[in-house]
Amino acid sequence: MDKVQELETILTHTITLNERKNIVITGVKRIESFDNEEFLIETLLGFLTVKGEKLEIIKLDTYQGSISIKGKINSFSYIEDGKTKEKEDGIFNRLFK
Repeated sequence: MDKVQELETILTHTITLNERKNIVITGVKRIESFDNEEFLIETLLGFLTVKGEKLEIIKLDTYQGSISIKGKINSFSYIEDGKTKEKEDGIFNRLFK
């Protein structure tokens, strides 16, 4: 087993939301995209979107796979596998308008 697989088996995925102002997510594989209104994050359990206002990264730990985001959190939800492609298309369409 290589190092990446070993880390994935050790890591767990959790979400901690404090007063809709701060969210801490563990079990993060990578950040697909982000702006001040939406984050698209690949986690150990699938893709997660975090939506809100004035969102910004406070802390990113790539070794432990965690991210801390501050701002007004309006929602967070998981994207089913079939919807991932549609979501990615939407993000690229917004970027290249």
